[in-house]
Amino acid sequence: MLKKMGEAVARVARKVNETVESGSDTLDLAECKLVSFPIGIYKVLRNVTDQIHLITLANNELKSLTSKFMTTFCQLRDVPVEKLAAMPALHSVNLRFNPLSAEVRVIAPPLIKFDMLMSPEGARAPPP
Repeated sequence: MLKKMGEAVARVARKVNETVESGSDTLDLAECKLVSFPIGIYKVLRNVTDQIHLITLANNELKSLTSKFMTTFCQLRDVPVEKLAAMPALHSVNLRFNPLSAEVRVIAPPLIKFDMLMSPEGARAPPP
């Protein structure tokens, strides 16, 4: 059990380091057995968070994402509406102050059965 946990942590660390070193705009944490978004990732990514526009969290065991995740990665561009719509336990998603595409704004409301909070188009986040 501990060996598997160690392997999972090493996998996350490797993927995060690859993103930082390559300067990629994508953070791929798919299939990392995450139950929450690791706090340590925020520190490692602090110099590159502005350039990350896509985060893949597929095939994990996440129960929720914190407000810190949403405020740290407020520049995400792609929202997998069809995948969110297939999550029966999902109650709400706060995507305020993200530059959502017109397609997401039109497609999302009829597909989803939860509250999706969005800012008016073109709204900017208040300064920190």
